[in-house]
Amino acid sequence: MGLAQTLDETLKQAIRKKDTRTADVVRMIKTKLVERRTAKGFSGEIDDALVLDVISAYRKQLQRALAEYEKLGDRGAAHAAQLRLELEVCERFLPLGLDDAALRALVRERLAALGITDPKQVGRLVGDVMKTHKGQVEAADVKRVAEELLKG
Repeated sequence: MGLAQTLDETLKQAIRKKDTRTADVVRMIKTKLVERRTAKGFSGEIDDALVLDVISAYRKQLQRALAEYEKLGDRGAAHAAQLRLELEVCERFLPLGLDDAALRALVRERLAALGITDPKQVGRLVGDVMKTHKGQVEAADVKRVAEELLKG
């Protein structure tokens, strides 16, 4: 079953269980999928890669908003709690990310394979890693680890 069908099934189950929070998050993801599909220049089908891309973009948006609400302290606590729940729902559909040790091993291996020794070439490494591990790692994390490895 594809991710789009999994989203549909999750929405149906959430509605049956009267889990409005989960249903709202899934509806938002589905809305973002429709926006992407109807965007100018889009031609193709909704496949799992597109669904993962939409969910991970939404997750990043939620993470940025969560950081802002956490800065507000008590005033933003209710919104922060809601955003954490939305993040949990999003992460059900995303593949598990690499832990720090696995990320370091991957970056070390790709640095050697690409022959990169200059920190100015980190962008090339980030592009290479993101092609094969999109959704599993964040570009900023890959860049940070690569720069650490190249410095020391």
